[in-house]
Amino acid sequence: MSATPARPPEAAGRPTEVVVYSRPECHLCETAIERLVALHREGYRFELHEIDIESDDLLLRRHLERIPVVEVDGIVVSELVYDEAGVRARLDTVGAWPT
Repeated sequence: MSATPARPPEAAGRPTEVVVYSRPECHLCETAIERLVALHREGYRFELHEIDIESDDLLLRRHLERIPVVEVDGIVVSELVYDEAGVRARLDTVGAWPT
């Protein structure tokens, strides 16, 4: 059993980054973003970025059947259906817990 690394060394000193791969009119994507915003309001510290997979053919092919895909510091923690527990666990692992 391998453990998920906390934060990569190159991320030291930078805010935790949460990326949501989405596309327009995706209700599952909207739900994931709403829940991430709610976590931020709870006090979790991270920068949230939304990437439209339709902006790049490779992203579209890679993520189309899996959106929303949520990454925390480059690690996929949720796909298709938003996984609140997975997102919280990863945010806790990287030290982005509420203050």
